[in-house]
Amino acid sequence: MKLGTLEWVPAGDRPDLLADPVARAIGAMTSEMASGVAGEVSVAPIDPALADTAAFCERYGVAPEESANCVIVAAKRGGETRYAAVMVLATMRADVNGVVRRHLDARKTSFAPQQEAVALSGMEYGGITPLGLPDDWPVLVDAEVARRPLLVIGSGIRGSKLALSGEALARLKTAEVVALAQ
Repeated sequence: MKLGTLEWVPAGDRPDLLADPVARAIGAMTSEMASGVAGEVSVAPIDPALADTAAFCERYGVAPEESANCVIVAAKRGGETRYAAVMVLATMRADVNGVVRRHLDARKTSFAPQQEAVALSGMEYGGITPLGLPDDWPVLVDAEVARRPLLVIGSGIRGSKLALSGEALARLKTAEVVALAQ
C-alpha cells in the first residue's frame, strides 16, 4: 500500500500501535470474518506530536482529502444524552447542528467535551477512531468518506494512524452513510 511516506503493515500484526479498544475490535473482526474489514486495515507509526491533521498531512505527504477526522457528538433529547461518531474528510466540516442533529433525532447536538470523549471511548484525544467505539454508538460516515478508495484515520492513540478504504468504514456494524459535510 502506498499512502504518503509511511510504512504500512496489517493492523492485526501491530496491536502495540493501537488503543486497547481498537486492538480488541480488530481482533474480533478478524475472528468473525463477517465484515471483512479487519484484513483491510493497516497501521503505521507516527510522531505523536504530529497527530493533528494539518501537521500530519504536511510531514507524511498525505493529502488532506485522503484523511478523515472522527468527532464524537453528544446528542441530547428529553434529559437523555446519546453519543455518535461522525466521520468527515479533513477538508470538510460536519453539519452537526443541522444534518447530524436531525439524523440523531436530537433537540441539541454538540461536540462531546474532550475529557468525556476520551473517557467513554478509551482512546486518546486526537486519535479517536470509529473502530472500537461502544456498540450502541452510531458511526455516521459522510458519503464523500465512503467513496474514497483509501483514507487515513486515527488509531485510538496519537502515535500511529490507520489506513483503510471508505467502503470498509461504511461496512462497520454501526456505520450509516449520510451526506454530513457542509
